[in-house]
Amino acid sequence: MIDRLTDAFSALQGWFFETLVQPLVFAVGLGGWTEDAFDATGWLLVGLIQVVVLLAVIGPLQRWRAVEPVTDRRAIRIDVLYTLIHRLGLFRLAMFFTLEPFFDEGIGFLRTAGWGTFHLDEVWPGVTDVPWVAFAIYLVVLDFVGYWIHRGQHQFRWWWGLHSLHHSQRQMTMWSDDRNHLLDDIIHDTLIVIVAQLIGVAPGQFIAFVAFTQLSESLQHANLRLAFGAIGERLWISPRFHRLHHSIGLGHESRGAHTLGGCNFGVLLPWWDMLFRTANFEERYDPTGIRDQVEPGADGRVRDYGRGFWAQQWLGLKRMAGRG
Repeated sequence: MIDRLTDAFSALQGWFFETLVQPLVFAVGLGGWTEDAFDATGWLLVGLIQVVVLLAVIGPLQRWRAVEPVTDRRAIRIDVLYTLIHRLGLFRLAMFFTLEPFFDEGIGFLRTAGWGTFHLDEVWPGVTDVPWVAFAIYLVVLDFVGYWIHRGQHQFRWWWGLHSLHHSQRQMTMWSDDRNHLLDDIIHDTLIVIVAQLIGVAPGQFIAFVAFTQLSESLQHANLRLAFGAIGERLWISPRFHRLHHSIGLGHESRGAHTLGGCNFGVLLPWWDMLFRTANFEERYDPTGIRDQVEPGADGRVRDYGRGFWAQQWLGLKRMAGRG
């Protein structure tokens, strides 16, 4: 099944590249970048497919069983902008031109030192190298890493200064997943790429992992009254489970008002929250946001997280530096 899907996607990517992307690359005088442009085409195609799924599947679900009425469409439009920047490859394109040389040098250093030659899917020949088994293994391992990255975002005050932008959305929808500070995304993606390289995730498997994860996270953030039942809630993260993580005074406070921490840090699987006792399975749908948006902090003021894209990015940097 995975092989057939991979072949179909490769054929579609090849057609899309030869028909639209390659002529454009040569037209602007970047013929020497055709190989990189082909890789970028894969990410663009995945993003387009995701946007179609959002509009055709998750959007109607939101309208069918909304948790709350839509009252702030401007906030949603900014989230749509974040989604298009990330899903259509603009963020990855910027990463390629600015940070890719450093990634290549770092990975090269690790391989020279003896790392990066290990392939997790080769541990049990005939079993772990079966495509769908390998994908499942990589998904579990990278999800475990994602859980600890997410806990770090809530544990270290400078990191929370960046990540709090994601939690400042009080009108959560399927577009809210990519509402992140760009520096926060760079840190997160760098850590995931390093681990993926160290355990030998193939490029095609990595694209599939990212696409699968992003779609699941879009569903989790949807304005959707949906839980997966007593058993399903403990197998896969639902919109209800993740909404608790975004709830004011609950999802990102462990020891009272204005403290760090929280609950429900899992990315795809609630297993790690259950294992490390950070899971909350209460059947409730609370308002989302951050306490200091609605209650004065220690300084007596309500915090502003910004209404526009650039204001949100600038204020995130100020919070990281302890000045916002």
